[in-house]
Amino acid sequence: MTTTETTPNPIQSARTLLKELQEKFTVFGEHLPLAIGIDKQLIAQIPDVSRKSLRTALGIHTNSLRYLKGMEKATVRFNLDGSNADEVTDVHRTHATTTLKERFKKNAEHRKAQRQAEEAQRKAAAKQREAEEADRLRAEKLTQLAEKFSRKN
Repeated sequence: MTTTETTPNPIQSARTLLKELQEKFTVFGEHLPLAIGIDKQLIAQIPDVSRKSLRTALGIHTNSLRYLKGMEKATVRFNLDGSNADEVTDVHRTHATTTLKERFKKNAEHRKAQRQAEEAQRKAAAKQREAEEADRLRAEKLTQLAEKFSRKN
């Protein structure tokens, strides 16, 4: 057995935990704004949960596109049982908006760079084909010339 087969991947276990949380708790499944300190509520509900996996799972969840989009317009945060907790502050709404804008900008820049690289690759391939065709034509001409001058009249 290799090391990866015997030790669980922390990110993978956090993703598994997040999936379980989304199935068990409506606030996770519907990507509602979570109450500040929701980790303490989760630890009380699931005492044997790994704190590191929980922290990672919460990070994945709260940085997800759906969660951030919900935070942009949200006014209330929710406890695990779905009851209202505290209000979502303007600072948190602004943070969600800023994070989304930065993410969209970064993704757009990445897609643009990818398109430019693909275009450069297409141009290089076309140039290569042109060079190969020119070489083929040159070889063909040389062969014709060699045949013409090697003929015995």
